[in-house]
Amino acid sequence: MDVKEILHRCDHTLLAQTATWEEIRAICDDGMKYGCASVCIPASYVKQAAEYVEGRLPVCTVIGFPNGYDTTAAKCFMATDAVDNGASEVDMVINLGWVKDRRWDDLLAEIRAVKAACGGKLLKVIIECCFLTDQEKVRMCEIVTASGADYIKTSTGFGTGGATREDVALFAAHVGPNVKIKAAGGIADLKDAEDFIRLGASRLGTSRIVKAVKAMEQARG
Repeated sequence: MDVKEILHRCDHTLLAQTATWEEIRAICDDGMKYGCASVCIPASYVKQAAEYVEGRLPVCTVIGFPNGYDTTAAKCFMATDAVDNGASEVDMVINLGWVKDRRWDDLLAEIRAVKAACGGKLLKVIIECCFLTDQEKVRMCEIVTASGADYIKTSTGFGTGGATREDVALFAAHVGPNVKIKAAGGIADLKDAEDFIRLGASRLGTSRIVKAVKAMEQARG
């Protein structure tokens, strides 16, 4: 698979708690240079990043992150605030406790509310697969499909595990045609990226692919 095609699917990501503006600016520069799908960054940097890239690169941020147990009202506020600050895409974490309590209607209502708060911008729903059973993952595929969200996403990268090939294949078998798949967390190299894309992922949440491409360029001199 062409490296440029892989890069075009990457949400070049920096969500470390200690991320500085200098680091955020650097991944924005890389995202523009390598034609990434977006940069995925903390909400506090969205306005500054959006002004910096001047429309040359979509800015994505995360809400209810990484634990997902904020109230629906808080998540809706975060989504609206992010979009008002210039975010083109929002990645939200579901309430995992509600999954364990089988509060399916509440989960559906929350995702729909956040989607409405996004004002037409892309919404990706993080279900944090490492904490769920396969049965719960399938149910969340059905709920995300019914919600009107644009993507289902495997992981925050802050849980006990990241994307797996098995989870992406499971998503591909159970989401509706209106829902795309984002694999995130633990995507180590170009081989991983290619595998996830072939299994059905349209987006990859990672910082390592750009680093791998830069290393290849340096090796070639």
